[in-house]
Amino acid sequence: MNFTAADFKGLIVPLSLALILAASGAALIWYVNQQLVISKARFTAVKNERVQAREKLARISEEEREVKEKIEVYRQLRDLHIIGKERRLDWADSIQRIRLEREMLDVRYRIEPQKVLTSIPAKPGKVDFNVSSMKLELALLHEGDLLGFLDDLRNAGNAYVSVRHCAITRSGAAAPPTGASVLTPRLRAECQIDLITVMDAGAKG
Repeated sequence: MNFTAADFKGLIVPLSLALILAASGAALIWYVNQQLVISKARFTAVKNERVQAREKLARISEEEREVKEKIEVYRQLRDLHIIGKERRLDWADSIQRIRLEREMLDVRYRIEPQKVLTSIPAKPGKVDFNVSSMKLELALLHEGDLLGFLDDLRNAGNAYVSVRHCAITRSGAAAPPTGASVLTPRLRAECQIDLITVMDAGAKG
């Protein structure tokens, strides 16, 4: 089949329209693909932002929990009067009260000058753990007297009581006469105890 010039002229318009439509279709496909790429990128960004927001929220929740725990520990230390300056008069009163309540005949002690055990950086100041070493001597009827005395001393507060060591020996006291109403201590304990207090340099007085 041969195309004449007239036939070719008659096909120009349809061919032009076909080329225009093909170009428009290609452009439309390219535009749609670009929009799809952009949409996927936005979706990924939103997804990442949501993940980051969840992680941030989780961190905030964890930090809030830690702060609450630290506040609770601080309150417990404060209620026990462990936070603050050393309380030598309170320690003396506690020892005297325990001695009287337990009817102990001989209780002797000596408290060394306070020293800094360690310091921990904090905001806005620092936290000092101070220790006052105490040498304690007790006359005992039995070993339970020592354990009871130390428990009472811990429960009295005013310091964290850390027992470094205790030694119990026989005192060599003579046994009481038969039928005697007064019990004579037969044991003697010597203990080295650390009385630890916490000083928060950044706390408002």
